[in-house]
Amino acid sequence: MPLNIIFMGTPDFSVPVLDGIAAAGYRVVAVYSQPPRPAGRGMAEVKSPVQRRAEDLGLDVRTPVNFKSAADRDAFAALRADAAVVVAYGLLLPQAVLDATRLGCFNVHASKLPRWRGAAPIQRAIMAGDTVTAVNIMRMEQGLDTGPVCLGHDVPIPPEMTAGELHDELSQLGAKLMVEALAEIEAGKIVCVPQSGDGATYAAKIGKGETRIDFSRPAHEVINHIRGLSPYPGAWFEISIGNKPERIRVLAASETDGHAEPRTVPGTLIDDQLTIACGAGAIRVERLQRAGKQPMAAADFLRGTRLPAGTRLGC
Repeated sequence: MPLNIIFMGTPDFSVPVLDGIAAAGYRVVAVYSQPPRPAGRGMAEVKSPVQRRAEDLGLDVRTPVNFKSAADRDAFAALRADAAVVVAYGLLLPQAVLDATRLGCFNVHASKLPRWRGAAPIQRAIMAGDTVTAVNIMRMEQGLDTGPVCLGHDVPIPPEMTAGELHDELSQLGAKLMVEALAEIEAGKIVCVPQSGDGATYAAKIGKGETRIDFSRPAHEVINHIRGLSPYPGAWFEISIGNKPERIRVLAASETDGHAEPRTVPGTLIDDQLTIACGAGAIRVERLQRAGKQPMAAADFLRGTRLPAGTRLGC
C-alpha cells in the first residue's frame, strides 16, 4: 500500500510538489493551506494557489488559522497519516502536529541549509550575492528549519538569474527530490543527517522598507538587490514624471562601463538611457514596470518619457 500523506503548503512554490506526490501514486488524505485572504482593489477573499490546485484534484482541503485549537490538532491526528509533506506552509508547527504522523513531517526547503533558514531563502541568497544554493529535504523538528537533512541537491545561481527564475527551478527540483525521499521513507532506507550550527543565517521575510533601491551602495550590490526582488515584490525608485512623483519597479538591470563624474551624487542619471550612478560604478536599467502598467523594456519607456542626464531620482 502507498503511504498516506498529509500535504501542507500555500504559495505557487508548493504546487509542483503536490502534483509530483499525487502523480507518483501517494494517497493524499488531506491538504492544509493558509486560509483565503483579502486581495485586490475589491479586497475579495482569494484562495491560495495550493488550495485551488488541491480542489482541482478533488482533494480534501483544510484551512485552519493555526493549530492553537485542540480540535484542529485532534483533527490532524485523526487522519492517521503515515507522513506529512510541508512546503512553504506559512506556520511553525507545534510539537503535537510534528508528532501526529507515524513517520514524521518532511519539509522542502529552498536553501543550502544551514544557510538561509527562514521565510525568504531564495530572495536572500540572491540579494547576498550567493553563487550556489540548494534544495534540501529535511525532517522537521520544533526549531526553525533546524531539522536533520535527508536529501539535498546544489543549484548554481548564474549572475543574471532573478529570484523568480530561481524560484521556478527550485520548485521543480523540490518536487523531484520529495518523491525520491518518500520512496526511501517507504522502503525504510531514509537517512537524515543533523545540521551543523556553523554558518547558519536567517532569511527574514522581505520588509517593505527593503524594497526601495539604495543607490549609495556599489553597483554590484544594487544589481543583486534588484535580482533578488524581481519580479516580486520588486525593487523600485521614485522619479518625477510630469511634475508628479511616480514609483518605478526595476525588473532587470546590468552593471555598465558608463562612468559618473567623481562628485556625481548616487541616484543621478549619467546619460539619457537610464544609466544611474551608484556609490561605486553605475547600473543601466533594462526592464521596468510603472505603477498600474505592464512590464516593459526600458527603451520603450524612454520613447515616451524623456529623462536627460543629470536627472536626480527620488531619495
